[in-house]
Amino acid sequence: MVIHAYDEEYFESARRIMGDLFDFAMVTTGVLPETLQKMMITSSSIRQFEKGNPSYVAGMTGCELFIKMVEESGLGIKIPAEEMYLDKSPEYWSGWAIAFYQWYSGKTFERIFEYISIEELLNMYPVFHEMDIMQFVDEVDKKIASGSTGTRLSIIRKYAGLTQKELSEVSDVPLRQIQLFEQRQRDINKCQAETLLRLSKALKCNIEDILEI
Repeated sequence: MVIHAYDEEYFESARRIMGDLFDFAMVTTGVLPETLQKMMITSSSIRQFEKGNPSYVAGMTGCELFIKMVEESGLGIKIPAEEMYLDKSPEYWSGWAIAFYQWYSGKTFERIFEYISIEELLNMYPVFHEMDIMQFVDEVDKKIASGSTGTRLSIIRKYAGLTQKELSEVSDVPLRQIQLFEQRQRDINKCQAETLLRLSKALKCNIEDILEI
């Protein structure tokens, strides 16, 4: 039996909000897919969305949720006036579809993005947007079943635009230790809390974001 991420009463609203968020972020605001992805995996607001907090999956628009993400990120992105379009863009479909998968699977967006990027979602639009959504689910499941492309630490580090050496310098964590974590030769879940805190502060994320859960 599938245990969904949150109650079904918020299901339609959540998909619409995420679709509007993707459209507003990438089409109206001009944010690049990789930037939006980084913002999502480090956003506390997205954590609330994933949990089905009514204020986030029903109580605001996609534009309002994106503005909260921008404020959290500190990126200084200029927000234009909100615009609503009758025609649904590939960006809207990508947000709508990945919100469905997150609800259906119960996985976090961060975990999902370890296997499929927002850029890949956009490329899936021509093939999958007119299909039953479960065909999209099956395709993402296949990608996840094929295995992770890296540890959480390595993925977030790359999204932050840091090399291993640069992360070592910013966090004051030895380079060799970071290498061992990313090569899975040392269990990051068992390292000292102080090390995790230094890494998370350097990457501007929560400690749990870099753990292998």
